[in-house]
Amino acid sequence: MKITLLTLGTRGDVQPFAVLGKALKMRGHDVTISSAANFGPFINSYDLPFVAVDADFQEILNSEEGKKMMSNPFSARKHLSRLIYPMIENALATFYEASKGSDLVLFHVKAMADYFAEALPCKFIRTNVVPAIEPTTAFCNPIISFLRLPSFLNRATYKLSDLGMKMMSTPIKKFRRSLGLVMKHPKQYFPSIYGLSTHFLPRPEDYPSNCHFTGFWLENSTQDLDPETVRFLDNGPPPLLLTFGSMPYKSDLNLPNTVDRLTRELKSRLIIVRGWGLNDAIELEQNPNIRVINNTPYDKLLPKTRAVIHHGGIGTIAECLRAGKPFLTCPILYPFGDQHFWGNQSYKKGVGLKPAPLKKLSANSLVNLARELLDNKELYVNSEQMMHLIRKEDGVANAINLIESMR
Repeated sequence: MKITLLTLGTRGDVQPFAVLGKALKMRGHDVTISSAANFGPFINSYDLPFVAVDADFQEILNSEEGKKMMSNPFSARKHLSRLIYPMIENALATFYEASKGSDLVLFHVKAMADYFAEALPCKFIRTNVVPAIEPTTAFCNPIISFLRLPSFLNRATYKLSDLGMKMMSTPIKKFRRSLGLVMKHPKQYFPSIYGLSTHFLPRPEDYPSNCHFTGFWLENSTQDLDPETVRFLDNGPPPLLLTFGSMPYKSDLNLPNTVDRLTRELKSRLIIVRGWGLNDAIELEQNPNIRVINNTPYDKLLPKTRAVIHHGGIGTIAECLRAGKPFLTCPILYPFGDQHFWGNQSYKKGVGLKPAPLKKLSANSLVNLARELLDNKELYVNSEQMMHLIRKEDGVANAINLIESMR
């Protein structure tokens, strides 16, 4: 089968597609991925053909306008014409061309392929890791999970996703007009697959029958830990891991001073993994109890750590669960965004502390939370139990079997 995968966003939106795409290729399918141009080298590392969209989320997120939009998505409206609309128009055109001739298209909701699907004869499957589209009474829309709403309003919160799409109506209508499609977009009900484990988040009973949770889309990396990191790990007790993922963040927290306190007051060694948002860690490299690295295979590193402090992305959480390591989530996207939702779910399952948004943290509070993370024995017991459940799953194989059955 000729399969095209379409996705936009940050690394957390792209990596699951790369993992799935590589597995589909190994199964014998002809696979192409299309995403933002800045992910070209990353996709190429998976040995997959890549079609670039003229968009760079990293550049936008690092801009002042981007940071404001992250903290309050409703502020994006005034930046739409200049920053967002041209990117959406290019993405739709690129995704449409990439999908031509495909037997099957797997698309992230941000790729908006449902706005041109009726123009192509191929099969479309909505493919995501964040359940923000399918309305359910089981939980509120993860994007606004910070709101404490009565459960009977859960289903109504998914209207927010429709509102987000309405904000994109200008470039969508322009693109549909270019294809000769009617302006009123016909409602379509695509099958959906989510790279989520039911052991961590139960599949809602009111989901449609063609909506599936397959298990996490995890891989066994072929990359090894670098020699310096191996030496650091071998020369002392398991360290605490700190990473805030691939998004820039805004915080009054003095990271170097706080990390120094963590190592001194908790008598703990520390590994820091840089991301787009964690670039001010250079001076920490002088501390012999700290190892700073740019990237690493989590499946190799996490089993050698004691616990993890991270931003709350579902990809990082899945790796922590597979490694059996408890964690503290410090959501960067707050109040809006799914990180708080995943942190709360981790707390409910007893594998993580209650989420603490990064923008609200002080040095004292982070040190105290890290101490609780290291000392809470129940977290370690629960994390080990969850590890055994996650390792019995093969989310990628389950997803491929479903995909092939939907052809």
